[in-house]
Amino acid sequence: MDLSALWYVLAALLILAGLAGVVLPALPGLPLMFGGMLLAAWAGGFERIGALALAALGALTLLSVAVDLLATALGARRVGAGPLAVWGAALGTLAGLGFRPLGLLLGPFVGALAGELWHSRALLRAAHVGLATWLGLLLGTVLKLALAFAMLGLFILAWFF
Repeated sequence: MDLSALWYVLAALLILAGLAGVVLPALPGLPLMFGGMLLAAWAGGFERIGALALAALGALTLLSVAVDLLATALGARRVGAGPLAVWGAALGTLAGLGFRPLGLLLGPFVGALAGELWHSRALLRAAHVGLATWLGLLLGTVLKLALAFAMLGLFILAWFF
């Protein structure tokens, strides 16, 4: 029995899980995609996907991790959010997972709002912080989606050309 087909199926599943992880905060999206692409390259003996393509895919993955870490923090810090607002956004995102898709959109905002409200007790300021934190998360997700499709495009080009 040829095990390479099994490796390719597992690689495709990792890539699909990674795509889902771009919008679901519980999964490390682009690192999973990179893992699937690396597995596919390995299963093919690195004949179709070489070192240069893997290096570029790895660089895009590292860039996505930086975007993930910075987008929310910059959105929150830009308006002077406290650490409770950032933690609230993270917890709100996790809580929102159970209420898809609306929970994924509203969870970070409500969490940041609650965290800042707890910290500052000023509703208008907390709403401003919640909105800025949510916009940071949204921008980060859009950037990660762009990086995910760039990675897919690069992978497909390297595979067929």
